Formats: sequence, structure tokens, C-alpha cells
Amino acid sequence: LRVLHSKLNLVGNLNRQYDSSFANDGAKIGTTLRIRKPPRYTVQTGSTLTSQDATETSETLTVNTQNHVALTFTSNELTMSIDDFSERFIDPAMSALAAEIESTVAAGLCQQAQHSVPLPTTAVDFADIAKARELLTYSTAPMDNSRTLCMAPSHVTGFLNDTKGLFHESSQITKQYREGILGRISGFNVYENAMVGSHTTGANFAGTVLSNGTDQTGATVNIDGLTSGPGATLTVGDVITFAGTYDVHPETKDTLGHLKQFVVTSLASGTSAEAMSVSVAPTIVTSGATKNVSQGIADGSTVTLLGASGTTYQQSLAFHKDFAAFATADLLMPGGVDMASRQVMDGISMRIVRQFASSSDSFPCRADVLWGYKTLYPEFGCTIRF
Repeated sequence: LRVLHSKLNLVGNLNRQYDSSFANDGAKIGTTLRIRKPPRYTVQTGSTLTSQDATETSETLTVNTQNHVALTFTSNELTMSIDDFSERFIDPAMSALAAEIESTVAAGLCQQAQHSVPLPTTAVDFADIAKARELLTYSTAPMDNSRTLCMAPSHVTGFLNDTKGLFHESSQITKQYREGILGRISGFNVYENAMVGSHTTGANFAGTVLSNGTDQTGATVNIDGLTSGPGATLTVGDVITFAGTYDVHPETKDTLGHLKQFVVTSLASGTSAEAMSVSVAPTIVTSGATKNVSQGIADGSTVTLLGASGTTYQQSLAFHKDFAAFATADLLMPGGVDMASRQVMDGISMRIVRQFASSSDSFPCRADVLWGYKTLYPEFGCTIRF
């Protein structure tokens, strides 16, 4: 479990305060947990009271993914020193288990992050990290020690070259040069992570694309003007903007200096020579406590896809801890086996069960983790694609 924990630098920095809610003896809640989110309010001016409802929203966290890795040891192998045993067997097994969990969670989170840094020109540099910080701060992500940046190895190369002349304390420089550990930069705890993966944008999304309808709101936007015809697509995780629709501060509702970014939530295909219906997040709201845009999607506003269509980009992910919750559950402890143990470390529960096979003088065993995750505040996540 200690080896696994050290390899989960993305999952290990998500919110894990809900783990103890699952699989408690005498108080089992099943596989789902409802997480309440605080309501938003509007501030009023003057002595006249205008009532407003306190509307709480919630997210459902489901713990139903079970991953395990199978190991078999001989009696001779179990007599080795713990260092040799860990290096030969435990480390590669936990690397495989960590990679499966990290890659699955990262893929889902990158598709739901509601911000994306404009595409870097030649390499990911310090300005791109600062832009991610800006987008999270405008979204009221707490400015504490809980912001994390998981960088793709290909992004790290350019970033280290760009920042080599900047001031860093000597101990941090040593780690960068010897081990590639980036440390704390621009308010983020920065890690290199090869599990974040890539994103491929939709195909043939080209030409002058115009929205279709006056001041569209809600979670679906109808667009037309697709010169590429019915072969055009937008994939889950694509980021689009609409001319004239700007982002607003979540609390003051003041218009910010950048267009509102929307994430495509389901595959969209051209249904005719020019038209397409696109599901987006967040839901477009133009008034009240949950207002999130300066105006609705005006008829005739140009739609822009972040990046070139049909192109694969490597991704880095910047986020605050409350971007998503990750939870594990305590698996049932079996009887009648050679050995069984279950331990919890920093909210991650693992069970290992071992049997004895007398015919081969070996000990087949399995290490299991039952887990789940859920995005809580999509606006607290930001991708960097290059």
C-alpha cells in the first residue's frame, strides 16, 4: 500500500474525505454517496428584502470499480530480504495497479475540466502554467496548498528549458536536474505524470461556423454553417467558445476578459449539410445566482474549436483538490485462507489475500482496491494541451 500510494500523484491529490463513509459495519450505504454542494446567492442593495431560495445541489459518488493485481510467490522467493522482495515483485505490481487507476481517473477528469489553456506556440512554458493559475483563481478555486499540476513528460521537457534561468531555491534545483521533480511552481505542486494521456479533437470541424438561434441558453447549443458538411464531429472533451459570450466572476458576476469556454459532453455529428446540435457544460445561465456568462449564445456568433480538428494533443492537468472526490471502500475480509490483511493509508484502502498451493509450493495472492471518483467542481480543473 505504501508503494502504491507513492505512485498515485494525481489521485493522491484529489479530495478523499468521503472514504470512511463506505463499508462501515452496521451502517452500510451501498455503493453510492450523495455529496451536497453549497448554494449560491445574489447580493442585493437597499433596504427592501427580496427573498431568494437556498437551492442546494449535489453530486453522486459511486464506488464500484474493482481493480486487482495477481501475484504468485514460491517459498524460496518469500525468504528473500524485504528490499529484494519489494524491488522484484511489489514495485512492478503496484506500478501496474497505479497506472490503471491513474489513467482511468485522468481520462475522465480531463474530459470534464471546464477550462483549457490556449494552445502553446512552440512548447509548454511558464506563461501557460500562469494562465492555468489565472483561470482557476477567477473560478474561486481556493488559493491554498491544495492546487496540483500533473504534467505530461513531453510538456516537462519544454517547461524545464523555459524556466531554467528563473530563481529557485537550491534544493529544488537539485531535484529538477537529478530526478525531474518539479516542486512547487506558480502556486501548484507540480508532478510529472505519464498517465494523463492525450485528447483527439473532432474531425472536419472547419469553415465559418455560426450559432443557430437567438440568445441560446441551457445545456444544448444548435449551430450551423458547417462548410465541411455532415462529416463534421465534436468529441467528448473538446473545448469551444462563442464570440460575444464572455466568462463572468462566479460571485460578483462581473464580465471577465476572456470568452467563456464550454466542454463538449457527448459526441456531436453533423446531421445535415451544415447543422449540428452540441451538448455542452456548464449549462448556460444568463441571470440569477448561478449566472455564468455575460450573455446567451447570440445568433450569428462564430464558434471556435480550441485546437485543430482531428488532431491529437498530449495533456497536462491543473486542478484544486476539490475538483473531484476519490473514494475507496473496505473490501470484505475472507476466512479460511493462508493470510488476509486490509490496511488504509491516507484514505486509500487495499486488501491482500494469500493462499497456499501445496502442489507447487507456491503462494498465489491478490491485491485489490475498490474505488470510485466523481467531479465535484468542474470549474476547478484546467487542461493544457500541446
